[in-house]
Amino acid sequence: MRLTDLLHPHLDAVTTVVDATGAGLRLAPYLHLPPGVALRTDDERPIEGGELALLSYGPDVDLHGGEDACRAVLARMRPGARGLIVFGHRGSELPYHRLLDDLVAHRCQVLRAAPLDYVHLHVGAVIARTDELLPPHDFFGRPVPSDGYATALRIADEYVFADLASRSLRARTLDLERTVEEAERIRAATGQDGIADRLAAAVREKDQLAAALRAARDRVDVLQARVRMLEGSTSLRVGKALVTAARSPKRGAARLPGELYGLWRGRRISAGRAPDSAPKPQAEPEAPADDRFHLAHRALTAAPRDRLVVAGVLTAATAEDFAADVVVNRLLPHDGRLLLQRTDPDVLVVQLSACTGDGPWWLTGTGLAPDLDRTLAELLAEARALGRSVVLWRDGPASAAPGLARLAWDAVVDADTGVRLARLHPAAEGRERLREVFREDCTRVRLARLARLTGAPDPLDERRVAVVAAPRDRTDVARLVGQVLGQLHRPVEVVVPDAAGLEELTAAGVAVRRGQPLAPWVADWTDLTEDRPDTLLLDLMCAQEHSGADAVGHTPTADDYVFVPSLRPLLVRRSLHMSGTEPGSWAGQGHRLFAVRGKEPS
Repeated sequence: MRLTDLLHPHLDAVTTVVDATGAGLRLAPYLHLPPGVALRTDDERPIEGGELALLSYGPDVDLHGGEDACRAVLARMRPGARGLIVFGHRGSELPYHRLLDDLVAHRCQVLRAAPLDYVHLHVGAVIARTDELLPPHDFFGRPVPSDGYATALRIADEYVFADLASRSLRARTLDLERTVEEAERIRAATGQDGIADRLAAAVREKDQLAAALRAARDRVDVLQARVRMLEGSTSLRVGKALVTAARSPKRGAARLPGELYGLWRGRRISAGRAPDSAPKPQAEPEAPADDRFHLAHRALTAAPRDRLVVAGVLTAATAEDFAADVVVNRLLPHDGRLLLQRTDPDVLVVQLSACTGDGPWWLTGTGLAPDLDRTLAELLAEARALGRSVVLWRDGPASAAPGLARLAWDAVVDADTGVRLARLHPAAEGRERLREVFREDCTRVRLARLARLTGAPDPLDERRVAVVAAPRDRTDVARLVGQVLGQLHRPVEVVVPDAAGLEELTAAGVAVRRGQPLAPWVADWTDLTEDRPDTLLLDLMCAQEHSGADAVGHTPTADDYVFVPSLRPLLVRRSLHMSGTEPGSWAGQGHRLFAVRGKEPS
């Protein structure tokens, strides 16, 4: 919630807002006061009826102020005065008990409390200095009609139920915190004690396998040399001639004396030659390196990484969906280890469905394919030797492959792999379903969770939007702040010629800057008189992710979810925005334009 949403419903009969927050906070740009309501700095006079005091209290005394300053302002409030206290504490950590006695002593009633969506301000509470019990307010700030006795009963009953719910939640939170702390302690102890042993075991295993591979290659070389020697021996050649003659007596018997004489003569000649003049055997052409076969048609990255790189035991459909957002190398039993070494992935992912369905890893983890179980264990050991995380993506019942649970995993993801938006049909699914999938259930959201586990680049960074605007006066500034903070898919930055008056955006976590946008997508909001619904950017990003287009916007004919030759651009790829070309020439240059309807049909 914004500060204006909490404050404005309580400005009836208020003519002056008194800023008593001190020098640390500057809340004037957050208020957007309506005409007729003045703002003045506190001069330590009494707060009279028709005035509303701004107070602050938080953990950072220099920024938020302390409880003593709050108490001093409460003592100066007169009947009819109101106040708004902003807290730097989070809702679950709010020390309201420090001010509760003073509020009661100075006859101040809390009318409403709500969370605030700012970086340094988390809770706000509206109070009133009154000599009689006032009716409470609902979620929208409207008073609930009631007389004094019914109001007291309502407050008392709600307090008992709210206290019961809060105590249950606090107890649950404390239990979870203790469980997490204990698990972290055990994990840290296990990691400190066993990581060296596991690493040493992995290195030993790697050396043993390398030695076995070298020995096998030496044995192959010896056998190949013996085969070449046998193939060149006179005994074998004589045997071949006799077998040929026996198979075709009529023709072979007539040619046999000549062939045997030729062999005898060739042997006499080769025996009489000097060693230096002996013909050297022709070198056989080397077979192509196995690496080229193993790495054919695989994804490699040579530039600095800005995308998550996944090596995985994955189904074909999952690998295809993941490849739309990250670099994917699908491991096979015969080349997985080499691919791990050559591609250096951020994480090794093993999907349970790939081990239980049709495919090269079928029956892995079931105990029916011990060679595949051994190969998978070697892949995990190789990934750990490379310092990479190994993750089990358990998108099915664990009982389908119980052997996977016995392997050591750095993390286990119990979820499906999500839905790729390109696979949905907008007309059949509906706009609300697309929004839900985009925010909660799509493949990119699942991959973002994987990126957080491994510390790799977040795929959700590709959804960042920059708003370009040019507010001219206070009205434009207030309208811009309201439209930006009201978006369900909030922009990450606002680019303006002058950042004055936009402190509320910075406090809400939206970067305000001058110059050129840095986010991957740009929305031009130069015309601030236009009405923009809170779902605008959300619907535009849904359409872009569904289509993969370079620009998304509206058309005069209200086309919806179709590629078009021209449109009014509302969301444009940054590179295209920076190119400076006219939108009318984009389609002719090969850029993809996708139309989405501005308003849903009634």
